[in-house]
Amino acid sequence: MEKQEFKITIDAPREKVWKVLWTDDSYRAWTAPFSEGSHAVSDWKKGSKVLFLDGNGMGMVSKIDDAVPNEYMSFLHLGIVKDGVEDTESEEIKGWAGAHENYILKDVQGKTELQVELDIDEQHKEMFSDTFPKALQKVKELAEN
Repeated sequence: MEKQEFKITIDAPREKVWKVLWTDDSYRAWTAPFSEGSHAVSDWKKGSKVLFLDGNGMGMVSKIDDAVPNEYMSFLHLGIVKDGVEDTESEEIKGWAGAHENYILKDVQGKTELQVELDIDEQHKEMFSDTFPKALQKVKELAEN
């Protein structure tokens, strides 16, 4: 597994970017490039479970490893959700279970720098390299409007 990093500068305060990232309607909009119908089920609090799901209810089960409002969100990916069943044990997930996905928001000269760090396996590297910049561009559009 290796780290991938994506950054974008957004002309909006951190509080607004945070809200775009984790409010249901805007979350659905910026994550659509990953999968149409993407959504998350969570209370967004440290220690809580998160289900990252597509329009068919398939996806990932994760835990919020850390959360500092308007500054930092860290997810620990635990497994998959398939046909409504959470799987944290199968061979299918052994290569990437335990991976982190971190969102870091910093004030930079009156704007917000959003940095995303991912632990990524070779199998998903190309997809995320292509898709994450599109998703972050959508975050920027939503936060700047």
